Amino acid sequence: MPEISRFFGIIIRMYFNDHQPPHFHAEYGSHEGVFNIVDLSIIHGTLPRRIKVMVLEWAFENRHQLMQNWELMRDSKLPESIPPLE
Repeated sequence: MPEISRFFGIIIRMYFNDHQPPHFHAEYGSHEGVFNIVDLSIIHGTLPRRIKVMVLEWAFENRHQLMQNWELMRDSKLPESIPPLE
C-alpha cells in the first residue's frame, strides 16, 4: 500500500483498486482510521482525538489531490506524494 504523506508520526496510505467510496487510511502507532474523501467522515477504525483533528485538517487542505490519487490508484498507477501538514 503506497504511502501518500507522513507527518507528526501519522502515515497516510491508499490501496490499489480499493473498494468504494473513495477513501484513505491514516495510521498512527497501533491505531488506524479510514476516511471518506468526499465528506471526510471516518468510515472505519479509531484515532486519538488530536490525531484525528490533524488528519482532517490535512485532508481538507488536500481533498483535490486525494481524489486525483484515488483515480490513479483505481487505474493501478502510482499516486503522487502530498505535502505533510506543517
